[in-house]
Amino acid sequence: MDDSTPGRAGSRRIGVRDVARAAGVSTQTVSRVINDQPNIRPETRDRVLQAIGDLGYRVNNAARTLGTRTTRTLGVIASDATLYGPAVGIAALETAARDAGRWIATAYADASAETSVRDAADRLLAQGVDGLIVLAPHAATLTALVEAHPGVAIAALHTGPGTDQQEAGAALAISHLLDLGHRRVGRVAGPDEWLEARSREAGVLRALAAAGIEPGPRWSGDWTAGSGAALASRIAAALRAPGGPTAIAVANDQMALGLIAGLRAAGVDVPGDVSIVGFDDNPDAAYYRPALTTVGLDLGGEARRAVAEVLGVAASVPAPPRLVVRASTAPPR
Repeated sequence: MDDSTPGRAGSRRIGVRDVARAAGVSTQTVSRVINDQPNIRPETRDRVLQAIGDLGYRVNNAARTLGTRTTRTLGVIASDATLYGPAVGIAALETAARDAGRWIATAYADASAETSVRDAADRLLAQGVDGLIVLAPHAATLTALVEAHPGVAIAALHTGPGTDQQEAGAALAISHLLDLGHRRVGRVAGPDEWLEARSREAGVLRALAAAGIEPGPRWSGDWTAGSGAALASRIAAALRAPGGPTAIAVANDQMALGLIAGLRAAGVDVPGDVSIVGFDDNPDAAYYRPALTTVGLDLGGEARRAVAEVLGVAASVPAPPRLVVRASTAPPR
């Protein structure tokens, strides 16, 4: 394996043979250390790693895949990275992959289009990735992807047996509103085809049913602040109707931001006239007017779970969702 790289000796290229010579081992041993092969004595591994650091050797990832079955790269299929959820999901996956000794390659796709998702998967698989992680998937496209690639390890962020933090977080938000005394609770859901939106709505309905309370009116947005603002006039009218909701659970913080701004323009006070709770704990949520009560997830834990699932290793369960109480919720008048 000749994967020499420019080193600290100027133009001279540092290679595996140089590392082997400095560490007093064979080039095969250096290759095994680079590829995290088992059955290497710790002192030998440490000596090789020390030589790598001293010489300034950099692993050529393309070269080191020669003779192995792994590129040590995971493919990530992502949707709209301008939204908070996908953007931080990619960052969390990159950290989790790096901690597992892997890299990520990202391809963007229209999550609602099966062809787009399959094309993204094909591009990543052509690069030899060791598995795929789908970020913010749609139910139909995720199923199609799994069926199209039965031999490929595929995981989805925020989903998986016993790891549905989305549903638990939404139930936590409803429990908070009920504890404040609200009994007429409406909701703004995310796009119906998104698995995250379905899980969050399921959590809302589960918590209301457990309390013996009929769900209030339902609206739907597309995750953006603009869609929340566009719903404000309809929601303001519902609030003023007899028996209208006194609280609204919104499926993400960005829609909640738009809704609050639109309600303010319509003369509705938050939380005086209606309490609003969001989801995601966007870093800007504390600076909304009023500061937004919301639910935060353990994104790092979710990313580690997805990476471990693709690699076929055990992983710790993500931490439970957390409620962040701020000024947008209060007892009903």
